[in-house]
Amino acid sequence: MEANAAFYRRERARLLAALSRVFGVENLSLAEDVVQETLAKAFEVWSYAGVPEHYSALLMTAAKNRVLDVFRRERTARKFAPALEHLIESEWTLRPAVEELFLPPALKDDELRMMFSCCHPLLAEDVQVALMLNLLCGFGAEEIARIYLASTAAIAKRITRGKKRLAESQRLFELSAADFAARLSAVHRALYLLFSEGYHSACDDAVVRADLCREAMRLIGLLVDHAPAATSASYALAALMYLGAARLPGRSNERGELMVLSEQDRSRWDEKLIADGLALLERSASGDELSEYHIEATISGLHASAPRAEDTPWAEIVRLYDLHLRVRPSPVVALNRAIAIAELEGPTNGLEAIAAIADTERFRDYPFYAASLGELELRRGNRAVARGHFARALSLARNAAERSYLARRLADCAD
Repeated sequence: MEANAAFYRRERARLLAALSRVFGVENLSLAEDVVQETLAKAFEVWSYAGVPEHYSALLMTAAKNRVLDVFRRERTARKFAPALEHLIESEWTLRPAVEELFLPPALKDDELRMMFSCCHPLLAEDVQVALMLNLLCGFGAEEIARIYLASTAAIAKRITRGKKRLAESQRLFELSAADFAARLSAVHRALYLLFSEGYHSACDDAVVRADLCREAMRLIGLLVDHAPAATSASYALAALMYLGAARLPGRSNERGELMVLSEQDRSRWDEKLIADGLALLERSASGDELSEYHIEATISGLHASAPRAEDTPWAEIVRLYDLHLRVRPSPVVALNRAIAIAELEGPTNGLEAIAAIADTERFRDYPFYAASLGELELRRGNRAVARGHFARALSLARNAAERSYLARRLADCAD
């Protein structure tokens, strides 16, 4: 299932970026239809014959042939990308023109440009991010709603609004360096959320969705390989992903049970990814920019570098969370800070820090807010209170691994 999801997301993004340029962004829905038909046909055939070795090239060829069919039906390019008007005049020029659009140099930057094109300056950042998660990452409205802790209807409206704005754009694939700089923040946010959904999955059947983490790492790689987008914040975000991905093998044990950081077998962490992540973090230190990704990557680096849980430098981590709250305040950051305070100063101070968090309404459906309260109350010896919090957390658990973990913690509260 995970392999199919990774395959679908990667190939859908690649095909959609290419076909949006071919058809013009005003025909985005047509591009989506062609991509869906291409992938559906491939899955149908390959379910019997097996996936061929060079499937990416075959998919692009299939999409190219479907493009030719569409143009032949319409008999004109004027409804599609304006650049095609002088190229496609007859059947004799149709195929060479479409072949040219699918040459490797033309395809090379399509996904990168599509990412930034989703970040239209007239759209709010939350709409930009939702649009990118939908078009390039293959997320449906329901999945995005879980990430945002919002309603599916509200997210569907964001996506529709974003697509309408894109359809009105005349400069989808003509972005200058200034365009890249102005839109980079929203691109970072989308990739951050994509990785986070993989790392802390809200999916019902998985505690970790490694395919989403890999896709986010692949897309951040496009940024750091492209000069206008290769900023220190891009390197910091890449570092955060690598350092997080390094710990993925320890997030569950051999029985598939969720393991919190203090319980993880650190010998299972990926030392190569840790080294690569620390190198990216060092590279991100150039310049004067200090982003939330610099701070989070530094915190992740401290965790990854500690040989044992008891070696974690909690005082430094609390200081970094204080800084994070000044750079980009949020209830989630405040909750993480409170947990760090509990590790440094004890559970009572941790609970006081949680009580001081504003806007805890956002945690209404988040199981690990209640679980954090339960954990700290249990450490204080208040088993009955802890049991109530863990019961609440268990009722909100999003997948089997979370339910199993929270059930174990609830059992630990027995008198």
